[in-house]
Amino acid sequence: MTDYRNLIGGKLVPAADGRTLDSVNPATGEVWARIPASAKPDADAAVQAARKAFPAWSAMPALGRAHFLRKVAEVFAAHADELARLETRDNGRILRDTLRKDLPGMTYLWQLAAGQVLDAVKGDTVILGPDAMGFTRREPYGVAVCIIPWNSPISTFSAKAAYALAAGNTVIVKPAEQASASVLRLGELLADVFPPGVLNIVSGLGEEVGDALVRHSGVNKISLTGSTETGLAITRVAGIKPMTFELGGKSPNIVFPDADLDKAAEGVTVNSVFTGNAGQVCVAGSRILIHRSVWDEMLARITAVSEGIILSDPLDMNTTMGPIVSAGQYERVKSFLEIAEKEGAERVFGGATGAEVVPSMPGGYWVAPTLYATTDNALRICQEEIFGPVAVAIPFETDDEALAISNDSAYGLAAGLWTRDLGRAHRFVRDLQSGTVWVNTFRQMPPGLPFGGVKDSGYGHDAVLEYTREKAAIIQT
Repeated sequence: MTDYRNLIGGKLVPAADGRTLDSVNPATGEVWARIPASAKPDADAAVQAARKAFPAWSAMPALGRAHFLRKVAEVFAAHADELARLETRDNGRILRDTLRKDLPGMTYLWQLAAGQVLDAVKGDTVILGPDAMGFTRREPYGVAVCIIPWNSPISTFSAKAAYALAAGNTVIVKPAEQASASVLRLGELLADVFPPGVLNIVSGLGEEVGDALVRHSGVNKISLTGSTETGLAITRVAGIKPMTFELGGKSPNIVFPDADLDKAAEGVTVNSVFTGNAGQVCVAGSRILIHRSVWDEMLARITAVSEGIILSDPLDMNTTMGPIVSAGQYERVKSFLEIAEKEGAERVFGGATGAEVVPSMPGGYWVAPTLYATTDNALRICQEEIFGPVAVAIPFETDDEALAISNDSAYGLAAGLWTRDLGRAHRFVRDLQSGTVWVNTFRQMPPGLPFGGVKDSGYGHDAVLEYTREKAAIIQT
């Protein structure tokens, strides 16, 4: 049993009242660690520490801040194996992804953020006349609260904290209570990297410490990656604060008859909604739109690809799909299997849960890759975010019909299409109501490109300039 602590003001501390929460290994259902169950006193202490550190950190030359960000990249590189295994044990994300993709990618992201610090201090100049000029300057907000989800804690921690710190803000990270261990361990590794109070990490329940943080008058900026429901709750209580929200999704993944169908079958299944994180991805292409002329062929190809998915211990490098993160999320996913059956959707494959899926790990939260088919995009399984390895296939006949079905959603986070027609690709990139569109690929989110949504999927994106505000000045001589 491992006990983790918060990072507040450069010190590793338990919750003020000593309470803890159990961390459960989703592959086994067993408790393996304890995290602080922080509350309002811990939020107050973190905000106080961050505010105390802000003047010196924001006044530091940008290249000075870059030095600290590069030191974080070195920590990631030195502890990649440990952090990857921690995250896999804590949330079930398979080791072949955390170790081979996440940690190398986040090492690069911190280096990239270090190279972008000068963007946060650049402004524009406007000549207003022979004796007057206007200019702008960018300034950090102050204390930034970054609320991160359980599906990719290390990656989301990095995407928010690196850019917020690069811009000159001090930061408080609140990890999800279902999977905080890897981020709290990062707090241990980074406690001596930054000046005290520049980076703070506080774990606990959202309705306790999370609520206290977003309500706090000493917080100047909020960035959330999480559910649409959480985003709505924050907007109701946080007051007038600038916010960046990356929320839920119900992404369409559209297959046209001229596509490379083998590549598309891989793209709409193992690279989209099933493997790696067991469909627990905000951009998961959980609505697979298939042209009627290749409907039967694509369902056969998708089925064949899905039969090759290996569900087993997520720490095994041969495993290609892990468990659901928690008992609560497991029950939610299972409830949608029942909903799909009641709504009359046709089950193409899957539907098994628990020990039936992985007999060697009977206590784990296992759901087999599952595909339904329907012609009715109004079904709940077509409209609501399930956040599990459950997809629905929907036929279409024309480009306009595919576009209409795709946009018939409250969400607008991402979309994919598979076609060799360049003109069609450009039209769909233009007309799809989503923050990101992938063509002949899926789930590529390289640093350097914005990532965010429209409609109920949120607004803004994590980047250096998103953590600054612009001030205008006019000087008359």
